[in-house]
Amino acid sequence: MLTRRTFLAAAPAGALAACARPAPEPAPLPELPPAPPPPPPMPARYGAVLDEPYPVPAVPAGVVPEELWRQEVDNPFPNEAPGTVIVDPDAGFLHLVQDNPSRAWRYGAGVGAAGFDWDGEAVVQYGREWPTWRVPQEMIERRPELEPYSVANGGMPPGPENPLGARALYLFKNGEDTLYRIHGACEPEYLGKAVSSGCIRLLDQDAIDIYDRVPHHAKVIVLPSLKPEGLGAVY
Repeated sequence: MLTRRTFLAAAPAGALAACARPAPEPAPLPELPPAPPPPPPMPARYGAVLDEPYPVPAVPAGVVPEELWRQEVDNPFPNEAPGTVIVDPDAGFLHLVQDNPSRAWRYGAGVGAAGFDWDGEAVVQYGREWPTWRVPQEMIERRPELEPYSVANGGMPPGPENPLGARALYLFKNGEDTLYRIHGACEPEYLGKAVSSGCIRLLDQDAIDIYDRVPHHAKVIVLPSLKPEGLGAVY
């Protein structure tokens, strides 16, 4: 039974409850951005190569942009003869003109960093499978720790640790070695970038492919870079 005493005792609590603000509703959680799509799988041509003297690991997905994958394209250099190699360091591309001069093979390439780059014309004097790396003297002067791999010491033997990778094409000009090479062993994360000590670096899978396509004494054109200086070489 509600007595006058209990009514009076409950009245202040009721008044307080009537004056209290309602509890604020919780703020909505911010919308999370949609998860990025998974990287496209690498084509089978970039899988592991196991029938070589040394194994070539597969190129991992999501590291190499699709535009740097080896592909057949319309030839952007139609005035060059079939078999000509054209390197565009700023685009990070190497083109090889096909027998049908309207078409070319395009490869992603790592090129020379500022201070180490080279441009002009040369020829492919010869090529080597799994070459020995004979470090030139000017590189040893910059990096004395490479002295054990000098020409006098016989160089670094072929294998997975050799910076020339699975194949190398040796560039000569006027009958003299330019000391520049088109070769494999480009780390995937550096493909298309200017980070090396001047050589033109491809993925090993692409170096193996182009080695079988480039004719003897093929003309090589390295276009001049128009990018600002300031990039450092990794070797």
